[in-house]
Amino acid sequence: MRGKRSQQEHASWESPSLEISCHLFAVSDMMTIMSTKLNSLLQGLKGHECEFAAGASVFHIGDPVRVVHFVRRGSIHLVRHQEDGAPLILQRARADSILAEASVYSDRYHCDARAESEAVTWAVARTDLCRRLEARPEASQVWARHLAQEVQHARLNAEILSLKTVEARLNAWMTLNGALPGKGQWRRIAEEIGVSSEALYRELAKRRLP
Repeated sequence: MRGKRSQQEHASWESPSLEISCHLFAVSDMMTIMSTKLNSLLQGLKGHECEFAAGASVFHIGDPVRVVHFVRRGSIHLVRHQEDGAPLILQRARADSILAEASVYSDRYHCDARAESEAVTWAVARTDLCRRLEARPEASQVWARHLAQEVQHARLNAEILSLKTVEARLNAWMTLNGALPGKGQWRRIAEEIGVSSEALYRELAKRRLP
């Protein structure tokens, strides 16, 4: 039976500043939430569905790691801020991805996470997940494959960020992702390639010159 957790219960396992709604589900409900590739990882683990409004914080740097978020719907960004305050996106977690998976091996978060759109996650206790990985070889294999894919993705992002000019970074991003999205998404692209919105707008304006 579904039921909302109280604010006091929220605080016992997440940051008190979260703008979220969490619901308790039966274990059987969980299996309809995640993709087949994660079934062996999550089978039998208790969890909670959490809803985040666009712009809401999922966690902050320095918060204790109590749960692991499996993204069901929407987009959540893992963010570090540069010296000038510009955000640098380290992960863009979308449906069927795991938010900040490296945090499983850390006591506290080393980045901020915020919902870029309305988002829903399945949150399981970090300790339960760690016990599962230790006890079930098939779950460990799923986890290892996922981490390998994330390493490949991180290398691509690192290669883009190693480029010296906005022009080169944008060209590399377009090679990997295709055509630019609509103007409303340009700020997100600037964050992904590690430049200011203004710098990206200037580069795009140059490309529109005859």
